[in-house]
Amino acid sequence: MLLATVLLYSCGPSKKLQSANDQIAALNATNSKLTTQNNDLQKQVADLTTSNKSVNDEFSRYKADCEVTKRKFEAVKAAIMDINNSLDEMEKKLQDAMADFKGKGVEVYEKDGFVYVNMEDNLVYKSGSSTLSEDGKKALASLGAALNEYPKLKVYVVGNTDDKKFKKGNSDNLSLSTERANGVVRVLRDDYQVDPTRLVAAGKGKYAPVADNSTEEGRAKNRRTEIILNPDLLKLWESVQKN
Repeated sequence: MLLATVLLYSCGPSKKLQSANDQIAALNATNSKLTTQNNDLQKQVADLTTSNKSVNDEFSRYKADCEVTKRKFEAVKAAIMDINNSLDEMEKKLQDAMADFKGKGVEVYEKDGFVYVNMEDNLVYKSGSSTLSEDGKKALASLGAALNEYPKLKVYVVGNTDDKKFKKGNSDNLSLSTERANGVVRVLRDDYQVDPTRLVAAGKGKYAPVADNSTEEGRAKNRRTEIILNPDLLKLWESVQKN
């Protein structure tokens, strides 16, 4: 009986100990798993924190760029409004300055945001010649004085002819229209001190008619020199960039 009792007590605690050890092992495994999950979650949090900082930094740069772009847009808008006002003022001033030549083949008008001074060749040149007449020079004197008051405007001088063939030496309609435009530019530059960096000369010959070349009246309208005033957009943008 004593032996049986000893055996009974020795078996009982061993099973409890084994059970406790099994539970401890299970808890350790669970703890290890939870620790791994916790480490993974901490890494995800760290990654999200880094990603969030990157997004915030990118957003801050984007916001700063937007502010810069907005300021440039406002500056361009203000500059364009200023130039449009200048064009309106210039048109009125040219109307007054060229009033004496209105009935002699000079017309001042606004079209598509540009100011045009249209000068028929019977005022400015003799037929087939690129030499300016005295009346032409007088008209350009009034024009040059007005142009010098608005230095931000670009000045395009475009020569045009009718479609009648013209041949004199090595010259034809296209070269004649170009040389006439060059002559106007030279007079504005040399005689009336208009900044030459503002001046552009071009000849279109017969290729930009405004009237029917089949009539004498139409051909007379097509033989003309156009002086076109518009904003110098390159200088405008350079000014905005600089500021």
